[in-house]
Amino acid sequence: MVSTNNNPLVKRHNKSKNIKTQLKTIFQFLQEHIATASMVSDATGIDQKNICRYKRDLEKAGRLWEIEKRKCKKTGFKAWHLSTNPEQASATNQLKMF
Repeated sequence: MVSTNNNPLVKRHNKSKNIKTQLKTIFQFLQEHIATASMVSDATGIDQKNICRYKRDLEKAGRLWEIEKRKCKKTGFKAWHLSTNPEQASATNQLKMF
């Protein structure tokens, strides 16, 4: 027997849970890696459009930094390499001072 649940409250709960899971996955990946949104998408399987939305939210919260603009290993185009590691951000900010 196939069970289908068309209850909008259940769908909304599942969507909210998925958003939190994706955000956590992106945050943890960028703690250990410096990568572009395309590279994060490739590594995690999360759609790049979602990553861009989470990027904005994490930047506003002061938890994500653009480290360096250089060639993306995935697309071959120049793009910002990102990190959620505060140590990476402080190193970048110190270089900008000089």
